[in-house]
Amino acid sequence: MNRIKKGDTVYVNAGNDKGKTGKVLSVDIAKQRVIVEGVNMVSKHTKPNAKQPQGGIIKHEAPVHVSNLNLIDPKSGKPTRVGFKVEGDKKVRYAKKSGEEIK
Repeated sequence: MNRIKKGDTVYVNAGNDKGKTGKVLSVDIAKQRVIVEGVNMVSKHTKPNAKQPQGGIIKHEAPVHVSNLNLIDPKSGKPTRVGFKVEGDKKVRYAKKSGEEIK
């Protein structure tokens, strides 16, 4: 499940936000879910508290399943699958489309 990591740019290939891209904010490995910036926005009704004295409706990102995401190729900027190869004693991710290493 380490194909997508925090900080990666991903493309949404399924669901209501299909076609959008965004930066990965967090990854939940156990649930296979990822929170992507600006994708799968939901409204949450909150009571007034110290942080939000007004209360009201707050929009924030909800998790998206990993299967609905593709990594963006660093070379072409298009969605790609992720492969792994061993270079020396390190296992590195690479874009299947271009062969470019993903940092």
